[in-house]
Amino acid sequence: MSYAQEHAASGHEEETFKIGEMIEHHVVDSHEWHFATVGHTHITLPLPVILYIPGQGVEVFSSSRFHSEGFKDEGEKQEHTYKGFYIDELDGHLKNTDASLKFYDLSITKNVASLFLSAAILIFVFTNIASAYKRRSGQAPKGMQSLFEPIVVFIRDDIAKANITGKDKHGQPMYEKFLPYLLTVFFFIWFNNLLGLLPGGANLTGNIAVTMFLAVATLVTTHIRSNKYYWGHIFAPPVPPALWVIMVPIEVIGILTKPISLMIRLFANITAGHIIILSLLGLIFIFKNALVGGVVVPFVLFLNGIELMVAILQAYVFTLLSSMYIGSAVEGHESHDDLGH
Repeated sequence: MSYAQEHAASGHEEETFKIGEMIEHHVVDSHEWHFATVGHTHITLPLPVILYIPGQGVEVFSSSRFHSEGFKDEGEKQEHTYKGFYIDELDGHLKNTDASLKFYDLSITKNVASLFLSAAILIFVFTNIASAYKRRSGQAPKGMQSLFEPIVVFIRDDIAKANITGKDKHGQPMYEKFLPYLLTVFFFIWFNNLLGLLPGGANLTGNIAVTMFLAVATLVTTHIRSNKYYWGHIFAPPVPPALWVIMVPIEVIGILTKPISLMIRLFANITAGHIIILSLLGLIFIFKNALVGGVVVPFVLFLNGIELMVAILQAYVFTLLSSMYIGSAVEGHESHDDLGH
């Protein structure tokens, strides 16, 4: 049951406002997409629940079923169930009344739906920009072209070209091979950060699984095209051989700590911003005081403005560090020699 529906079910009884539950409801993933509450009406989009049960096949139904059939008693709480499946209010995970039943949850959750939405927006925006360049070849950019061209040029010149130097065996600049990836990462993070700031938006880039995938993508991209000088610098560092026993483990650990830092930095910054804003708004409902609201609301609006800058800043930092890691893996012998002095 969603946070909003849980409180609606309480009827005329007034419950103590629980700020922790409110924050968790807005930050964590769920099997439905709750946009807003107007009076006693909850604007919610049910999402498809897709379960694979070994030996029984695939079970597909709407998450709205959890609110229309049966209950599972859990002490003082009652969990809505459908065909024995229910959402545990403690951890938000899908479970079954038969604890021995093994199943795999492949559902389209709120974060997955937001991922599809952001992908559709990215495809729409850049497909239109690409077609506009074809139609207006040699002409000054207009509309979305003029908005995104400076950003693309900045990422190309000040991030990719500045950090990924040298040429491949065909004489082509190395940065050109990685520019599509860097552009994709930047705009994916930026767009999803902005979508997460909208009322009812999903906290996609504040999901550790999403940031982990982005970090792993950078790790794979870095090492799949790395050259022998990069690996030589790791396993035969330019220090006296007696120090290799110390330096080699440090270099190997560094390979793993770089994507971990990317993952945690993006996750922590985005999630912390949401939690701070929700905590401040929660003070209004705790104190139920107009003076508190008069102080909190302007401050929250100011923080939302900061969050707009953080949205693009975190996309920039992730892209910049990714380009630096890639650049260190593909640069020439001379550059690695310089690192040893």
